[in-house]
Amino acid sequence: MPVPIPIRNVWLLQLFASSLYRSAGSDVVAAEDNPEDLPRLVAQILAEEVERRLHTGLTVGFRAAGRNVRRVRGRINLLTTERRQLLRRGQINCTFDEVVHDVPVNRLARAALETAARLVPDEPRYRSLALRLRSAGVVGPCPPLGSVPSMRRQRLLAHDRLMIAAAELLLTLTIPSTHAGDKLLPAPLLDDAYLRRLFEHAAFGFYRHRLSPAGWKVSHGTRLKWQTSSPSPGISAILPGMQLDVVLDAPMTPGESRRRIVIDTKFTSITKPGNFGAMTLRSGYVYQIYAYLMSQEGLEPDVATEGLMLHPAVGEHVDEEVVVQGHRIRFATVDLAADPHTLAEGFVTALSAG
Repeated sequence: MPVPIPIRNVWLLQLFASSLYRSAGSDVVAAEDNPEDLPRLVAQILAEEVERRLHTGLTVGFRAAGRNVRRVRGRINLLTTERRQLLRRGQINCTFDEVVHDVPVNRLARAALETAARLVPDEPRYRSLALRLRSAGVVGPCPPLGSVPSMRRQRLLAHDRLMIAAAELLLTLTIPSTHAGDKLLPAPLLDDAYLRRLFEHAAFGFYRHRLSPAGWKVSHGTRLKWQTSSPSPGISAILPGMQLDVVLDAPMTPGESRRRIVIDTKFTSITKPGNFGAMTLRSGYVYQIYAYLMSQEGLEPDVATEGLMLHPAVGEHVDEEVVVQGHRIRFATVDLAADPHTLAEGFVTALSAG
């Protein structure tokens, strides 16, 4: 039977995972307690950024053009000019680059404003701004969301980064809006692979937002190397790699070992029925976090490494820990069916003692 997840909580995870949460966290923090207001809040941020860019000047690009003009622009096409006898009419045919506003970043903003107009139908501001962009020549299709990370890295788009972040999040909120925000959506309809990535990136975004101001280093997708010796020629081609979901490094404290928490996220139940009916932890996941910790044993003597298996849950609560060969390992769940405040606090309590 499909596991139901409240739409508002999916929106909350999308907020935690978004670049907007990183770049404008203080402006959207109210949505942690009221994710039903998230589309309206993000739409307001987007509208303010678009209005600012319209006032200061939209990002422009260049497009090759060729036509008859009355003064030289770019390269003169002599053959065309002569064949059409344009000089008799006081014209010449030229090929040149012209400045246009129809560039991917502006198309992204226009498409997000059109989405905002559907998500927040009682606010005409968003449709009006979308029409202003169209009148400015922004008429092309919305770029794929997969191109957004490259936009964020472009130095020429530094002034557009908040607009890009808000537009990306709005275009991600594809789940139909509801007034109460309590409508349940079966998880498979969202695609298990998508929800797995969403939960992982939400955990990373949440911890980065909450812990970075306190001096923690929060990293994502760190790759580990095995401590090997005397490898055979072909072992490197077949030995599986190790990639961590989230790593938290606490600030240094004089005279003490630095605390490091290795977090592995899954989008499955943290337990399963055992041979005799009792619920047990999934052995494969236990072995995985154990391998992460022990493969790095001794590499950094001043670092005390812990493990955390973090799973989403609906109606299931697990908060347990054990010390294995000197390494603390926790097993915790975040309740996706809880109220938004409890869901957010689940990420916090997962780091504390059981």
